[in-house]
Amino acid sequence: MTYKKIHLLLSSILFFLFISCSKKEGVEEIDEAIVIEEEIPFTLNYPEITYQLVELKDRATINAIQNKYKDDSTVAAAYRKALRTLNRKELRFWRVGQTVIVPDSVINDMRAYSIFPDEYVGAKHLPQIIVIDNEYQAYACYEYGKLVRFAACNTGKERTPTFPGRYSLVWRQLLRLSSLDSNWKMPFTVNFHQYAGSAMHEFEMPGRPVSHSCVRQFSDDAEWIYRWGKLADYDSNRRAIPFSGTPLIVLNIFDFTRPTGGPWLELKSNKSYYVKLPENPMEVEEALIPWVQIPVSSRGALPNRHRYITAEDTLRARGIIREGISLIETVDFNQLRREERKRKEKEEKRKQKELEEKQKTEETIEEVGL
Repeated sequence: MTYKKIHLLLSSILFFLFISCSKKEGVEEIDEAIVIEEEIPFTLNYPEITYQLVELKDRATINAIQNKYKDDSTVAAAYRKALRTLNRKELRFWRVGQTVIVPDSVINDMRAYSIFPDEYVGAKHLPQIIVIDNEYQAYACYEYGKLVRFAACNTGKERTPTFPGRYSLVWRQLLRLSSLDSNWKMPFTVNFHQYAGSAMHEFEMPGRPVSHSCVRQFSDDAEWIYRWGKLADYDSNRRAIPFSGTPLIVLNIFDFTRPTGGPWLELKSNKSYYVKLPENPMEVEEALIPWVQIPVSSRGALPNRHRYITAEDTLRARGIIREGISLIETVDFNQLRREERKRKEKEEKRKQKELEEKQKTEETIEEVGL
């Protein structure tokens, strides 16, 4: 055996012994650290906040509740935000005769009022995920399973609902004028279904599901999501890669038989109810979107058209669309206005032509008379 081979053999033996000893000495510490991390759950440790249901008997009652901490601007801002979040509506929509819930204490972090758990174990491997609950009109944002945002929302009304299922963020626009109606101004728009046009954005919040399938938010929440969420990746042809943006899961359906309010008004405290989250969020079925909710201009680009055509029947069979409820077909109001303008222009031209012909006839008659 040559000197070079002997040296290589001895080096290999020493390296093996070094690695073996290192593993033996470190294995107990590593295993213990892993066990400790798994045993200690993530918790925000907020105190219990109890809620009182109050009837707004008159304007004085409304003013008294909303202006309770007016002498302390910092507390007042947090308190008014909590009132908006807990009641899922802007304070300007409070009316005499309504009932609202009022917290007994104020915490600036809205996660203190969350109906979602602090930790989402099933999403611990995901950098981000958004979970929206139609029933309770609220959503949560998680980073590696830890709750980082809780907010109120107003989703789609019964005939243009926000259907449950899995989506993902696609694109965003700081101020979007709706492609269906340019009169609808939507700050901080983040699209989560490019063909249906469904998006999260700022818009008025009356405290009920009222949108055309979009997810309305308060301004500060909309801006936060706009800056936080990851958008879709694009392939070499500049087409969005499906489900490459931040995952978004919509849960449950709202009880549209309720004449007013929602189940959030029945909560007794910030610890009285937690939304049940899917164990495996990425295995949640892709949302079924009925054909009628896809704008005509987008139907030609739909992948798997049959799935959209049959979606409504499937949703009705599952009880997600109630018996006797007809969905409203997506209407392009911009196109209707363009067609109306063309019709008026055509009518004006016709009238102008008739007037010119009438004037020519009168002139001819006058000439003949002379």
